[in-house]
Amino acid sequence: FGIHTLLVVAVTLSPVTATAKGENDVTGEDVYPPLWDLAPENVLDFPVKDNKIVISAWNYQDRLGVYKSLLNASAKYFGAFGPQNSGNILWGLPLQHGWQFRTGRLADHSGVTSCGYENGELLCQSVRSWWSCMNYYLAIIPFLGAVEAGLFGQLPYEIEILPPEEQKEDFCYSVKDCWSRMPKLMNDWKAFFEYLLSTEHKAVSSASFSSFKLDDALGLMWKAHTTSIAYALPKFQDRLKYLSDPEANFGEDWANGVDFIAATHLSTDLPTTNDFQCFLPQRMLVKGDVPPFISDFSPEQNKVLVSLRVLHKGNKLTGGLLLKLWQKAMSTEAGREIGRKLIESLPSS
Repeated sequence: FGIHTLLVVAVTLSPVTATAKGENDVTGEDVYPPLWDLAPENVLDFPVKDNKIVISAWNYQDRLGVYKSLLNASAKYFGAFGPQNSGNILWGLPLQHGWQFRTGRLADHSGVTSCGYENGELLCQSVRSWWSCMNYYLAIIPFLGAVEAGLFGQLPYEIEILPPEEQKEDFCYSVKDCWSRMPKLMNDWKAFFEYLLSTEHKAVSSASFSSFKLDDALGLMWKAHTTSIAYALPKFQDRLKYLSDPEANFGEDWANGVDFIAATHLSTDLPTTNDFQCFLPQRMLVKGDVPPFISDFSPEQNKVLVSLRVLHKGNKLTGGLLLKLWQKAMSTEAGREIGRKLIESLPSS
């Protein structure tokens, strides 16, 4: 593969500018995850029991509160990158989670319980949901990494994450537990938050928190993000059996695609992530869905599904060489800028 061919192959992963939205369009409730206003605002808003802050990670609102706490605690570091914390690169995490909730991907797809369904427990996140389990490693692990880094200052209580009703061994439940079981994941997320915190000490005044280099912050954040997915992917292969073949394929294609997006250090701020998510499937894929011929999906949504599939197949056929070449092309700041520009321009051309 030539590098340009490689860029073209990967480009429709993130059709950011196909609707030519700008930051000024980030108004109205629909830009935030569902029920965002009802989620806990910070760590100390969660209930305290037996001298521990207790978080129910299998409740959508609580998991959303974990993200909200992260965004609020880190807001001062991103003030230079957009009004009202819109430039915070942590927005990608709760917005992805909100999309998963809105499209029914966090529910029990095994048919055993009513977890996650409107006629059952709507806010329940099922431990049988592949998406929900994968997301645990992009919610609870970053959160506990931030606690360990000191993002929330000196907390008066320890954090306790409540376990699911089954498959408890697949997860960790406290800072100490997660450090002992998955040190690399915790270390990568801690490193990202420590990088933000280090700028506070360098700041001459409180107004100059955003003295860090955004590309460096994105590099650390994406490194932690891809480490989480790589760790969780083999762990939850068994959850894919509850999904239709098209949805299971899409899930794995999505996980592979994140590696390609990560290499460009694409910004995951509020406006960029919202633009990107317009092109993700707005319902779960079912048997008989064959992209690019899914009639109730937009041409762009169909195109993204096809692109992700081709990219995943190509990467598998080359034994991962496709990703290695892409990462090499994205190894410099100039290369990443070209990659992002191609990603942004080609879908609308």
